Amino acid sequence: MILFILLCTSQMSSYSSDSIGYTMELSSPVFDEDGTIPVKYTCDGANISPPLKWSAGPEGTVTYAIICDDPDAPVKTWVHWVVFNLPAGLDSLPEHIPPVEILPDSSMQGRNDSRKIGYSGPCPPRGIHRYYFKVYAVDKKLDNKPGITKSELLKAMEGHILSEGQLMGKYKRQ
Repeated sequence: MILFILLCTSQMSSYSSDSIGYTMELSSPVFDEDGTIPVKYTCDGANISPPLKWSAGPEGTVTYAIICDDPDAPVKTWVHWVVFNLPAGLDSLPEHIPPVEILPDSSMQGRNDSRKIGYSGPCPPRGIHRYYFKVYAVDKKLDNKPGITKSELLKAMEGHILSEGQLMGKYKRQ
């Protein structure tokens, strides 16, 4: 049991901004940190990805990755979006990224917990849920194929994350 806790703790710290020493800013023009995600970007609306903007990663950044998840889901943290190999010159994504494996700039999307490629918006069964959008600056282009899961992406990025940032929005169904 103690070994399991130590392993989990050491793995969690490898993704912490504190251990990286450089934090990126992540924002959206449609909701503020700790604000309400507009219906348009949820299952009650158009269910399209929101626009995101981030500060540049540190020197050595080759690609970016984005993960969106909901730690308030009933059974486990629910993954809503996995995107990786976004080019280093990019500092934003427009709304409505299409649900395709490979985007025009050659970046790739993974599989969310609805078993679909691309973004699947907030759709909490009850109550207010928090949705964490996380951006990672990565020091290499990942060799993974499209359709990977969040855990596969985190494993592929292990030891290659230069910086990260996050934006948290909330949503409650009416």
